[in-house]
Amino acid sequence: MDGPPLIQPTRLWTRAFTLGFVANFAHSLAFHAYVHLPGHLQALGGDELAVGLLVATMALAAIVARPTVGRVMDRRGRRVVVVVGSVLNVLASAAYLTVDAIGTWLVVIRVVHGLCEAMLFSVLFTIAADVVPGSRRAEGMAIFGISGMIPLALAGWLGDTLLRHYDYDALFVATACAAMVGLLAGLWIPDSRPPTDGSVAGPRSFFRAVTAAPLRPLWLMGFGFALAVASYFAFLKTYVIACGFGSVGQFFMAYSIAAVALRMGLGKLPDRLGYRLTLIPAVISTIVAVVVLAEAQSDSAIIVAGVIGGIGHGYTFPILTALVVTRAPPSERGVALATFTALFDLGLVAGGPLFGVILEFSSYRAMFWTAAAVASVCVVVFVWWDRRPPISPNRALSGDARRDHRP
Repeated sequence: MDGPPLIQPTRLWTRAFTLGFVANFAHSLAFHAYVHLPGHLQALGGDELAVGLLVATMALAAIVARPTVGRVMDRRGRRVVVVVGSVLNVLASAAYLTVDAIGTWLVVIRVVHGLCEAMLFSVLFTIAADVVPGSRRAEGMAIFGISGMIPLALAGWLGDTLLRHYDYDALFVATACAAMVGLLAGLWIPDSRPPTDGSVAGPRSFFRAVTAAPLRPLWLMGFGFALAVASYFAFLKTYVIACGFGSVGQFFMAYSIAAVALRMGLGKLPDRLGYRLTLIPAVISTIVAVVVLAEAQSDSAIIVAGVIGGIGHGYTFPILTALVVTRAPPSERGVALATFTALFDLGLVAGGPLFGVILEFSSYRAMFWTAAAVASVCVVVFVWWDRRPPISPNRALSGDARRDHRP
């Protein structure tokens, strides 16, 4: 055996889970603060299309990096990815302080930022999936996901406050400090990759692993969800500026409170009722939030959209994560989860330029309705495609198959 055994504790709050929670909290605070970046890009002279392309640049870099990140996690362990990604996040956050125009240097920073985002979100959620007990998988991933949801609210509020009293340089300093906290926590996280002594099948090629039949419908649903989310992650800042009501802080505060409340109060429900039964209403909730944004006319409408979107996100992400872990072999868990987290970058890569073009020639209303329509199509196709979910060897080892198949 050339790596420590896969940990399967009976409790959630193990050392690895707790340190991963802290690291993800800090890095998420740093990453989520960049929902304010489009305002800075506009101040530097960028139009909506330029903003969309720069948002997509970071996401595209993260997508390209995901196969390598997944393979390194499965073959070299999780910890090396945590450390390298954390260091890059500190450097990338600080580098924004040197930007005074939209140009090549900004693109380079966005690429590096995308690389560390690919590493950190992939590896921290993989570590959490490694150490939560299988019988509490959706609940465990939901609780771990709170470490990303609370910073989402704080980052919106932090950005609003700093930009009201200071400037974007203050925001970039704050993100670099948050990333440093994530680095310090990450240095103490133990490794948790599965065994490679022949007790489980070795990893296949990246292409064969991610195109396995049990996973394909999940990629479609994940992309539809990611595209809906991308519409407000990429353009909410410019939307509220153009409309003259609402704020990024209001939306994401409501969003995060709703998601955290749902996970804390009803986090065990997907494990009890079945993953697929609770997934569909959650994704539909996200789509409804986008529609509410399209028709919003006041501060209260922005807040309502945040609440509905938070409810959708509160269940959709952990349930999809649990399904990916359930259907992927343990030896390919890193690759599978790296691919899953890449879907959210793919949503930005596809949605950023697409939504930017729509805004150039139409309106925010048309942009949000387009995002909702595409996501709705993905839901319909998923329901038809996954109506008889295939049983993988990994799922047959536990009660995961029963949770997945419950009507």
